[in-house]
Amino acid sequence: MPHRLININLSIIPQAQYMSSPSPSTTMDNEKLQQFMAKILSDFGGAASSILVYIGDKLGLYKAISDFGKPITSQELGSLTGTSERYIREWLANQAAGGYLIYDPSSQKYTLPLEQAQVLANENNPVYAIGGFQVMMSLYRDEAKILGAFKTGKGIAWGDHDKDLFEGTGCYSNRRFSY
Repeated sequence: MPHRLININLSIIPQAQYMSSPSPSTTMDNEKLQQFMAKILSDFGGAASSILVYIGDKLGLYKAISDFGKPITSQELGSLTGTSERYIREWLANQAAGGYLIYDPSSQKYTLPLEQAQVLANENNPVYAIGGFQVMMSLYRDEAKILGAFKTGKGIAWGDHDKDLFEGTGCYSNRRFSY
């Protein structure tokens, strides 16, 4: 599934509807707005992919694809991992759209390239990065604590964070800095 550029056509929306305080002295630069909206959409995609990478790791999907040793269908992956084929199909589509997997439309099979496998499935490789996704999940789970810290200024004790912060930091740091 190739990446598609998204063009947000704001010209169909009257400028007054997306400007907070339109005034004669304020001129909207539509090109800058387009660029920023593209960044926002990219951030949305990255946030969704972070969660789905985490899920893929927790369910053993990357390792199963890697261990399978050849292109795999959603039915095969679901069967191997004891997961719902429908959800696996959606997960695979997201991973292919994001460049994590390669999709072959003629066979309807997915491949985890060797380079991606080193990052997502090979725990012994120094570039194994699943710990970073664990850290991201901990931040999502700690939202209420982080909001409280912003309001009170008291911060959050290291031990009060979600367990994925410690596990992810350890996993990511150990791979990067152990010699």
